[in-house]
Amino acid sequence: SGSTPRRAEPIEPTLTPIKRLEWMNKRIVLIAGCLAMLSSIGLAHAQGKRLLRVVPEVDLARYAGQWYEIARFPNRFQKRCAGEVTAQYTLQPSGKISVLNRCRLESGEQIEAEGVARVAGKGQPNSILKVRFAPAFLSFIPLVWGDYQIIALSPDYTHALVGDPTREYLWILSRSRQMDDATYNRLVDEARNQGFDV
Repeated sequence: SGSTPRRAEPIEPTLTPIKRLEWMNKRIVLIAGCLAMLSSIGLAHAQGKRLLRVVPEVDLARYAGQWYEIARFPNRFQKRCAGEVTAQYTLQPSGKISVLNRCRLESGEQIEAEGVARVAGKGQPNSILKVRFAPAFLSFIPLVWGDYQIIALSPDYTHALVGDPTREYLWILSRSRQMDDATYNRLVDEARNQGFDV
């Protein structure tokens, strides 16, 4: 088997003020990340990888709110994050979801990135989403939208497993900062059963 998703150690919250990345650097990094991710998605399709088994239906209003990252596969657009990774989702009247990702750097600073998510398309479960962090004026370009697929979700909406069809991206999320071992291991097993190299 390959590398298990890196599980975050419990970290005490800091009082360091949140600082935004410089405008240009933030967008260059995130656009590059999106393009790289979507290039790999195209490769996965060409290789004939099977589709993920996703949650049949999600109450997006209930899914909204703050999630804590418990573990993830290493990826280039989070490589500077040392801990305290969170995602705040806000359901908009339009049906789209505002995304605010935050994390702490090794220096103790916190950075954030804003994005938007939407249901991938008609006729598909609403657990299959597309996420964009690139500027809005680029939203017409398909390559700036990345896959966000909810492949496991607890009935009480306290933990979730999110991945993409290439099996290169994987996140274990929780409503709380910590997760018990039994739940964590169950989500890792689900990821393995769906073809993730864990």
